[in-house]
Amino acid sequence: MMAPLALVALLAAAPQAAPARTDKLPVGICINIGNTFEPPAESAWGGKPLADDDMAIIAKAGFKTVRLPVRWDTHAGPGPDFKIDEAYMKRIRTAVEQARAAGLNVILNSHHFEAIHKDPLGSAPQLAAMWRQIAARFADMPRDHVWFEIENEPHEKFDNKNLIAVITPALKAIRETNPDRPVIVGGEFWSGIDSLATLPLPDDPHVVPTFHYYEPFDFTHQGATWVNPAPPLGRTYGTAEDVLRLKRDVEKIRAYIARTGKTPFMGETGAHTTTSLDQRVAYHRAVTAAFGPMDIGMCTWAYSNTFPFYDKEKKQWLPGLRGAMGLPE
Repeated sequence: MMAPLALVALLAAAPQAAPARTDKLPVGICINIGNTFEPPAESAWGGKPLADDDMAIIAKAGFKTVRLPVRWDTHAGPGPDFKIDEAYMKRIRTAVEQARAAGLNVILNSHHFEAIHKDPLGSAPQLAAMWRQIAARFADMPRDHVWFEIENEPHEKFDNKNLIAVITPALKAIRETNPDRPVIVGGEFWSGIDSLATLPLPDDPHVVPTFHYYEPFDFTHQGATWVNPAPPLGRTYGTAEDVLRLKRDVEKIRAYIARTGKTPFMGETGAHTTTSLDQRVAYHRAVTAAFGPMDIGMCTWAYSNTFPFYDKEKKQWLPGLRGAMGLPE
């Protein structure tokens, strides 16, 4: 029998297996089509309907990918089929086709499916039924340019402990018609960066992790009416603690990649218009400078509403924001 100390030395000297690696998703610089298809109507929540030329405007500005948040459940019929309204399905199909015609990648997700956050396991069959229809309708889209995200920002009772059980039926439904399309999964607590530490992923080589970055929250969401209680107005960005936080958060991503062999991307980031444009520019510049060297995709929130980059009334991009993300102004 080998002596314990000799065994320890042998194990320490033996080459350790590297974590299985997967190709990172080529998201690049990305923008969310926010507050468009996830409200009750395209013109709700202060937004404007997606125009026929919006995707071309986004592509011309230099963005590589659009993330398309869609609320499907309010357009679905009763169970067990949960059939999605055909007119709505066609509307989303048109938006994706417009993006592809402009040369953009598309992240198509399920957004604001409120029931799943309150009753995750009970809502899993509906999520799977909806994704079976979505996946079949978009199966002909190029898998290198159109990607699915099962559910946006798990929170409340939907967390990392039950995530695999909840999303597995939906992933199986997707794989019936899309065997190797990239499928995106985010973790608990609204997919914040700390969710990655305990994020479980299905045993599927084409699953890609994501996280959202709105840190510090008391800056990015100050005065936000949908947050209760809302962080107070007046918080500025760029303190010494803000700089340290960015460094710590970058290290969290480095550690995740080293541990898992998977490269996550930033599915959302941004700051509310309750702060000044100069402050929003400073925030995006700092986040891009910190995470940019890691070559991870970053999707800002959002195109023309709430945290807007583009002014639809003036038909022009807000100055400084694109430059802060590394795009030409």
